[in-house]
Amino acid sequence: MSNEQVLILGGGLMGLAIAHQLARRGRCVTVLSRRRNEAAGFVAAGMLAPHAEGLRGELLQLGQLSLERIPRWVAQIEADSGLPCGLRATGIVVPFLDAKERDCYPTAAFGEALNRERLEQLLPGIAPAWQAGLLFDQDGQIDNRRQLMRSLESACVDRGVNFQEGVEVLDVLQRDGRLHGVQTRDSEGQLATLECTTAVLCSGAWSAQLLPELPVFPVKGQMVSLQTPRGALKHVIFGPGTYLVPREDGLVVVGATSEPEAGFKEGLTPQGQQHLNQGIAALLPEAVNWPPMERWWGFRPCTPDEGPLLGEGPIKGLWLACGHHRNGVLLAAITTELLADAITGHATTCEAKELLNAFRWDRFRDDMIQNKAPEKSSRGQAGLQPIKRKSDQPSTRQP
Repeated sequence: MSNEQVLILGGGLMGLAIAHQLARRGRCVTVLSRRRNEAAGFVAAGMLAPHAEGLRGELLQLGQLSLERIPRWVAQIEADSGLPCGLRATGIVVPFLDAKERDCYPTAAFGEALNRERLEQLLPGIAPAWQAGLLFDQDGQIDNRRQLMRSLESACVDRGVNFQEGVEVLDVLQRDGRLHGVQTRDSEGQLATLECTTAVLCSGAWSAQLLPELPVFPVKGQMVSLQTPRGALKHVIFGPGTYLVPREDGLVVVGATSEPEAGFKEGLTPQGQQHLNQGIAALLPEAVNWPPMERWWGFRPCTPDEGPLLGEGPIKGLWLACGHHRNGVLLAAITTELLADAITGHATTCEAKELLNAFRWDRFRDDMIQNKAPEKSSRGQAGLQPIKRKSDQPSTRQP
């Protein structure tokens, strides 16, 4: 056990998750948060979908490991908070235009192949264009927006985590390449210097504002929730450009646009909302009649290869847990474990070391243009231009 203070720079999902785990291991933890409701953890759909997303390589491995750890991670949070996190094993259905397209999907081997008849059984009312599908029973969802974030906050309080709200971190202070504190400004404009030798940067899409060398940039996403009779949709539908995530109480979360050109521009747009409506109609026509309940937007923290930045950063003592793009909720459990083990000096496995190395902040080639969105988007992103699936065969379907 150490009495040394660990500063968590960012009070979103990743920051709270790491703060909670470090506190469980006896560390003194303080979370610095400028405006917590802007965090991606509050606006994401909460899908746990490494297979439905069609992830590849080391990112798929990271997602699968995290998926395995999520039940135990959630149990810890619920035990400390006394509140439910909203974890549900609903399974996720990915529809395709035909069997050939289905069989070319990167993660097809992990799912159950569906023909049109079976697809209709799982998703009554699905549009006739979809003739095949994959069911990933192992994938699921968690109600991050209404339950997980609240439960995590309570669990942190229960474990003695300190919070400083309305505090913006202006600068990271270093001496001889080592962290020795951060400069902050509170909501009243007062400047302060907090000394520390260990901190974790969990500032999401804003991470590069603090460390410009980090290749993290915002990708804006707009979303909407619909109200429907409970049980009308039992499985998550993960279509190209649009996904529908049914909650237990009948609310259906629909997302999401992908707008890298928007930067940090806030607000809803007619084009974005129209794109969501078109995606809904293309997947489940009857859903266009379900009344909208809420509309919102957020900023995904993206990197050139859409993988996170994990491990020690460019300054000794400053750890990174940012750049998770659209998989922050999925990857929270494994990120928490990897970072907590490294920070506390816990013996790490060869697999953990390899993953931390694979997702180093400086893994990109020097000639790679940073702070620019990748040309290819994940299957579930709905940009304002047609997108392609992450498969070897391009889709002819316009989302």
